[in-house]
Amino acid sequence: MLVRQIAVGTMANFVYLLMEESSREALVVDSGWETGPIRDEVNRNGARVKYVVATHEHFDHTTTIRELAESLGAPVVAHEYSPIDHDVSVSDGHELRLGRKRVKVIYTPGHTEDSICLYDGSNLFTGDTLFIGTIGKFERSTSEEMYNSLHNVIMKLPDATLVLPGHDYGEVPSRTLAEEKMTNPFLQTRDLRSFLSIFA
Repeated sequence: MLVRQIAVGTMANFVYLLMEESSREALVVDSGWETGPIRDEVNRNGARVKYVVATHEHFDHTTTIRELAESLGAPVVAHEYSPIDHDVSVSDGHELRLGRKRVKVIYTPGHTEDSICLYDGSNLFTGDTLFIGTIGKFERSTSEEMYNSLHNVIMKLPDATLVLPGHDYGEVPSRTLAEEKMTNPFLQTRDLRSFLSIFA
C-alpha cells in the first residue's frame, strides 16, 4: 500500500492518502483545515478515492471533510457514535476495501467517544489517540477507555506496525510500535493508576 503523509493547517495536522497501488483505489484519513494539498496529492498519484474517513469529531480534523469528499466524489466515513455529518457509519472490526486489500476500523475511544484508528496490516493511522512520544488529551472520565485503547488494543498489534499520527507533535513524523513502546511513557505504564500518575 502506498502511503502519503500530508501536512495541513496551523496545528501541525497530518492527513493521509492510502492507496492500493494495482487498482489505484484509495482512502483519505481526515481533512481539517484545507483541501488543496490533499487534492494535489490525490491527483499526483492518480488515486481513485473511495472513502474520506474521519478519525474523530474534532474541528481540526473535520472542518473541510464534506468539501473534500464532495470534490473527490467519495462518501464521508465515521464511527457510528460520531456527531459529524457522514454517509457511512462504521464500528469496530468494519473493513473498507481498496482493490484486493482491506483496511480495518479499530475503535479506540478515550480522546473522544467516536475515535477510531485505521489498520491495513502494516500501517496504523491513529488520529489523536496516539502521537509519537505522547497521546491525545482526554477527560478524566474517559481515562479508563484511553488506557484500554492504548494497552489492550493498539499495543496488541505487531511491533513492526508503523504508527502514523494525526499531528506532527513528535521528534519524527512516524515510528514503529516497538519504538513507541520503548520511548512513550504512556505505553510503559503497567496499570491505570500508574497511567494517571503521569498527569499528577
